[in-house]
Amino acid sequence: MSNVVDTLMEMGFSKQRVEQAVKATGCNDVQNVMEWLLANEEEVTGSEEPVKEEQVNPEAAGENSASPQTQPESGNIEETPAVAKSIKCDDCGKLFDTNEAVEFHATKTGHQSFSESTEEKRPLTDEEKREQLAKIEAKLKARRLEREAKEKEEALLREKNRIKSGKELLEAKKKHEELEMKKIIDQRKKEKEEERLARQRIKEQIEQDKLARKAKFGNQSEPPTPAPTPAAAPVAIRPQTSYSEVKLQIRLPDGSSVTQSFGAKEPLSAVRLFIEMKRNNTQEPFNLMTNFPKKVFQSDDYDKPLESLDLAPTAVLIVKKI
Repeated sequence: MSNVVDTLMEMGFSKQRVEQAVKATGCNDVQNVMEWLLANEEEVTGSEEPVKEEQVNPEAAGENSASPQTQPESGNIEETPAVAKSIKCDDCGKLFDTNEAVEFHATKTGHQSFSESTEEKRPLTDEEKREQLAKIEAKLKARRLEREAKEKEEALLREKNRIKSGKELLEAKKKHEELEMKKIIDQRKKEKEEERLARQRIKEQIEQDKLARKAKFGNQSEPPTPAPTPAAAPVAIRPQTSYSEVKLQIRLPDGSSVTQSFGAKEPLSAVRLFIEMKRNNTQEPFNLMTNFPKKVFQSDDYDKPLESLDLAPTAVLIVKKI
């Protein structure tokens, strides 16, 4: 309500009239209150207390005019003091009818010079009413545009903040993904290095086994071939073929199979080391066996060459869990 009263007081209406208009309309809308004030100008003005004029007795007035003795001399005529009907701002010339309006004007404009005036603040004409109403509408429109511009600016600022927050969130997410990817790459590099070292250890072990087998079996001479007895009938003897390589198909417990070539002189333990490497260093114990002929290799068979175990030139080995 104070905003409506201040606005209409700034336009020249008295505080008493504005409060009466607000009470009569029952709302705080400046335009509605202004329309009521303009439509009820006489009613509002009539509600104010009129200036009391001094009553004059007509008979006494007639007697005074008829009697020359009561007429004052021309040099002693007393002038009736003027009655102040409004308060005038000496800085801008604006008239006010209440002290509240004067105080509001002084606070609003900073004017400090005021004086009483005999000029009566006349009611607004239809033209002035239209001008005041146009001013009010212009002020309301300006305030509405200002409010809309402010709201638009705030909405734009919120949108910018939202976009900025979204970009920061995306950057943080991207940085997190890069760190996770770097961790995965480092882990894979570490696993590959460990796998390479494990293969290298297995190769070194195989080489050591080869050297040990060479030292053990290298100096042994093949037993002499017995001469055929003359009494025996001639029998076709199948010559013994010597193989330098053995090709094995290894069937793992998970159903997959691996084909690998080994030296014919390599022991069965080299095949076992190869299987352990393929099983990713699994610690579960296992045995090696063949189906044709069915045979399960024992611990003393792992030191024997593959050719002596009837695995040359090709064979199928089955890995069986214990």
